[in-house]
Amino acid sequence: MRKEARRSPEIKKWWEDKRIILSGSIGCMILVLIIGVALFSSNSRHNENYNSIARQNQIISLNPENEIKEDTESASSSVGKSLEEVQSDENKNNTNVVNNTTANTTTNSTNTLSNNKNSNTSKVKETKNESKQVNVNAKEEKETSFTWPIKGDILKAFSVDNLLYSSTLKEWTVHNGIDIKAEKAAIVCAAADGKIKSIKNDPRYGITVIIEHSNGYKTVYSNLLTSEFVVEGEQIKQGQTIGTVGNSANFEVADESHLHFEVLKDNKYVDPMQYLK
Repeated sequence: MRKEARRSPEIKKWWEDKRIILSGSIGCMILVLIIGVALFSSNSRHNENYNSIARQNQIISLNPENEIKEDTESASSSVGKSLEEVQSDENKNNTNVVNNTTANTTTNSTNTLSNNKNSNTSKVKETKNESKQVNVNAKEEKETSFTWPIKGDILKAFSVDNLLYSSTLKEWTVHNGIDIKAEKAAIVCAAADGKIKSIKNDPRYGITVIIEHSNGYKTVYSNLLTSEFVVEGEQIKQGQTIGTVGNSANFEVADESHLHFEVLKDNKYVDPMQYLK
């Protein structure tokens, strides 16, 4: 009995401890259950909201006219206009844009036509000017003609592309003029009006007179006997005596008596036969 009396408080304490532990466990389980229920409820609401938003977006995407209508009506009400007024204004703006575009297009077309017309007019004027210039040049060429400085046969022709044989030099050379057969002391005349540019004793072609003419022409008279009929700077007329035929050209001394005659255009040798008449 004494042992049972001693054990009774211990057993009682043990039960109390067990009860406390059991109560705490039960309380924790209830708390976990409450928290789980709260989380589940929150997720459910969130999913419902999400599904609601998704359904609204789907409805809007399937009915764009309703969305445009709602946006238009809200914009209209915000500025104190109805939907019909807004649409009317939009139609007016579209009409103005079309009118402005048409006007700009018409103006651009008019400017383009005007520019083309001016361009064509300029081209016509340029063509006419070029034609006039060609006609002037042709007229000058036509008017620039030369008479024979002396009458006679051609002993040696003009040749700058092909070589001719020189009896004096015993070799083949170019020939920048023509050799006109003539008796010694025969009168040599100016082929055209001009100015005596120079009188010299050339080491190759002997006594030489050079006359400067209009339009860039020059005539050269070589192998002369004398040149005392003219002086440098003198203005002479076509057919005027400028010298006599001699035998002073060292490069042609072995040839028959003749006048060596050259024509230059802009300081380039040309065939005298194209100009003599």
